Amino acid sequence: MKKFLNRLLFQHAQKKLEHTPKHIETPPLQQERLTGKLQDDIQTLKALLGNSFDLKIVKFTSDPYTYTGAFLFIEELTDTAVVHEQLRAIRSLSETTYLSDLTPETLRKDVLTISESSIVDTLHQCTSHLLQGNALILSNTFKDGIILNSRKMPQRSIQAPSSESVVRGPRDGFVETLLLNIGLVRKRLKDPDLQLDYFKVGERSKTDVVVMSINGLTNPKIVQEVKNRLSKIDIDSVQESGVIEQLIEENSLSPFPQVQVTERPDTVAGSLAEGRVAIIVDHTPFVLIAPLTINSFYQSAEDYYERWVYSSLIRILRIGAALIALCLPSIYVALISYHQGLIPTDLVISLAGSREGVPFPSIVEALLMEVTIEILREAGIRLPNPVGQAVGIVGGLVIGESAVSAGLVSPMMVIVVALTAISSFALPQYYVGVSLRILRFPFMISAALLGLYGIVIALILLSVHLVRLKSFGVYYLEPLVPYSPKGWKDMFIRTQTKRLKSRPDMLNPQDEKRMRSKN
Repeated sequence: MKKFLNRLLFQHAQKKLEHTPKHIETPPLQQERLTGKLQDDIQTLKALLGNSFDLKIVKFTSDPYTYTGAFLFIEELTDTAVVHEQLRAIRSLSETTYLSDLTPETLRKDVLTISESSIVDTLHQCTSHLLQGNALILSNTFKDGIILNSRKMPQRSIQAPSSESVVRGPRDGFVETLLLNIGLVRKRLKDPDLQLDYFKVGERSKTDVVVMSINGLTNPKIVQEVKNRLSKIDIDSVQESGVIEQLIEENSLSPFPQVQVTERPDTVAGSLAEGRVAIIVDHTPFVLIAPLTINSFYQSAEDYYERWVYSSLIRILRIGAALIALCLPSIYVALISYHQGLIPTDLVISLAGSREGVPFPSIVEALLMEVTIEILREAGIRLPNPVGQAVGIVGGLVIGESAVSAGLVSPMMVIVVALTAISSFALPQYYVGVSLRILRFPFMISAALLGLYGIVIALILLSVHLVRLKSFGVYYLEPLVPYSPKGWKDMFIRTQTKRLKSRPDMLNPQDEKRMRSKN
């Protein structure tokens, strides 16, 4: 009987432990208020910031023989000149005026000389502002704290974008400072309707993110969709806009990007004027533009600065380069493996002679050279610029010549791979070239299995995917699918500037007219 009772008591205790919460809920930091006791508040903030050595505390007094207040700031993030200037302002109070005689509002308005300041009353607000580079004033004489805008913004000088070079156009590019990037866009769009919506993304990093759109022009549904996706991001740290890009795109399995990435302020300004939305992330020079359609793959900001004939020819050249980068190796594999009858007789004889002694089938030959080119490309990017360029050029020449001399590949295969690699660099959007590089391998495998029929099947599957793909509610292939005749003026060719009177109707802008006839 005693054993039975002990067993029941043990089972009851075990069930009670299973239903007991593992973590005791603590009051949220957002609700914990400052106490007004200077030393206690300082110790609490030091503990919340991990007793960091870079948290500086400068105590001051305006009352006789006692410390009545202190400045708190993080040295690397704060402009100490601003702190010392405000410290002198407090110490310059007359002998008849003590800090205890002033309210926080009076001190902020009548004593401090800084133009931007605010009053806070919770520990969460204090730690958040300190980590942003602001200074905090605490005192024994009042409970609230005073925040001073004393951020120090180390920034890189404005330089030409390295990933989007142009012959004709502005030479300034985005940097890693959010406010400066916003200013570069505002310099080009002096529109009072330019709307900025602010977000903080990242539970720990608390990265500043700004959504830019033009009120009265941009489709409100697109703007709201961008805001909704940003507000639903649940991640602890965001260090680059690429993290946000991956979290807000609709189809993460697609090889194609669904958000445009740019370093150019003029590209962002032009996209905003079309009715798109820009997402600017702090600490990165790469700005996101949504929605993205396929015509952005081969369009460049330079197209609108040159005459329309030249820009149209260059666009056609880029489209041809994209097709070469995607299909040329697979076509070579298909012709060599299955369809020799489609090759002219003289060329067949030449190819047969060049491939004599090559021990591998064409698919192995193509994969070997493509992988080699990808390795050289990656090595050239990671090495310092002068060394990287030398490795890319010399490595390609030496390896190609050595492979042909050793009889591992044919000279024609080297030409095909070199032309393919050069064509992928002709596209103004680097990340589109990456997508084509990825798709090139399944195309080659399809060609090795079924010849030209395999290439056709791969193209059909790719077309089905692109037709179904959307970017923030806009079809990827617009204005091709769904068909929109207005969009063809700026699709494969760019018509005369004076004829581009309307904005792209695929974006459904509230203001469709780009040019208005004067009476």
